[in-house]
Amino acid sequence: MFTAIESPPLDADQEALAVDTTAAVGRQAIVDRKRDVVGYELFSHQVTDSAPPALLTVLTLEGKDALAGRKTVFIDCPLDVLRGDQLELVRPDGVVLWVAPLPGAPQAEIDALTVRLARLRKKGFQLAFSPSVLVSSYAEWLPLASVIRLDLRAIQPALLDAVVKKAKGVPGVRLLAQHVENAEQFAHLCELGVALFQGAWFSQPVLVHARVIRPSQATVLQLINLVRGDADLGEIENLLKKDPTLSFNLLRFINSSGFGLSCEITSFRHAAMILGQKNLFRWAALLLTAAKNTGTPPVVGTTAIVRGRLTELLAAELLPTEDCDHAFVVGVFSLLDSMLGVPMAQALNALSLPDPVMDALLHRQGKFAPFLELTIACERGEDAGFASAARSLQLSNHQINLAHLHALAWADTLFD
Repeated sequence: MFTAIESPPLDADQEALAVDTTAAVGRQAIVDRKRDVVGYELFSHQVTDSAPPALLTVLTLEGKDALAGRKTVFIDCPLDVLRGDQLELVRPDGVVLWVAPLPGAPQAEIDALTVRLARLRKKGFQLAFSPSVLVSSYAEWLPLASVIRLDLRAIQPALLDAVVKKAKGVPGVRLLAQHVENAEQFAHLCELGVALFQGAWFSQPVLVHARVIRPSQATVLQLINLVRGDADLGEIENLLKKDPTLSFNLLRFINSSGFGLSCEITSFRHAAMILGQKNLFRWAALLLTAAKNTGTPPVVGTTAIVRGRLTELLAAELLPTEDCDHAFVVGVFSLLDSMLGVPMAQALNALSLPDPVMDALLHRQGKFAPFLELTIACERGEDAGFASAARSLQLSNHQINLAHLHALAWADTLFD
């Protein structure tokens, strides 16, 4: 369980004057053509009138382990950071630095920055540029490029095909399309040869209301109900025998490094003996994120896993330990409608869940609702919504950042 780093208590006057100046970390998934998560763009929420510290400062202090995960991390790199020494503290493995062009800058300034970029590239950082780098002034930057980022809101639709064609001509460069808004746009970009994609649409697919719940999903729902109802172990084992993949995934999750058991769990009965049957509720919930051949994009399952862990870690700051497993399920099941392809109320009708969990998922009410609201706010670029959710729980940006980065790193461990 995540434990907060405690600070000395503040008296009333100190509390009134205290201002949290730590940058608040947000994220958005970056996916491939299979809509599987390959990385995250990390950004900072502006939650006060004063400018927060650079995001890289936060990550060097709080997120070293998260940056060392398997997912690629994309981070905006302002000029002042690029020219300073701050990047010497950041582990470069799997880190892509967004570097903006210098509009109107003299060629000498561009050339001077090229030397710095070459050093960063040699150190192991990847560099990402906008299509502006395709003009002759930036010819020395192109060999350093790993990614060219296409902001679809900044490119006229009539010019998109030509821009992509020109960018594809740069050797060794992957193209990343930002702000993809619908399936048609995604399909067209795939046809053009774009490899990476970003946009809220990927984790919020359109529901197909007529879709039938697949057999593998129905089995998971049945398993969850059996575990919740303290069913006989033999009955649960018989269900798992009907779907060997289900049993395999359950044991894979429980034996993952993120759970930290000292011995390998070899069967459901063994897991129930070691963990207690009630504690298997959360792991059964995770199985919906791993169900195959359901038509649900992998990014939805990955997002659900991160939501579950983040909601749990945030709840651990304020709620009793026994509530944290339920907070985890609230986070995972916040995308239950997308995973099953049916409206949330219909999806929940198939499950026997505690009332506080149902209240959070259906009505955004109850003790778990504020934690879910903050978890979802971490995925969005809406500063006001994030600030409101954080204030409602009186959690500092530092506490939220630690929970967020730990959740991202933990989600990776499930697939080790």
